[in-house]
Amino acid sequence: MRTKHVKALVSALFVLPLLAVTFIGNGAAKANADSQDDAAALYKKNTCFACHKADASKSFDPEKSDEHHIEAILKGIKGEKPPYMPAYEAKGIDAEKAAALVAHMRALRAAAN
Repeated sequence: MRTKHVKALVSALFVLPLLAVTFIGNGAAKANADSQDDAAALYKKNTCFACHKADASKSFDPEKSDEHHIEAILKGIKGEKPPYMPAYEAKGIDAEKAAALVAHMRALRAAAN
């Protein structure tokens, strides 16, 4: 009888952490998927694709840092000729959303290549 209890306890000690990791991992994956969906929606809603194309292949340099791109999204960039990158901070885009947009654009570029 004692052996059965010990086996059950040992089994529970191995199984429960695995279950916890599985559920926590699924939650993180869902949160990441939601974040990607939100960024895709922002990309579409703010018509980023109009200048950057659907695959972010135009006027987006993946060699530049995330910080550079976030700043460009928030503050805008006045280039040599129009169209200029408008500032989106005043339009409700914060640094977190800007970072999600940058990640989305990087993913678009990677998928296109």
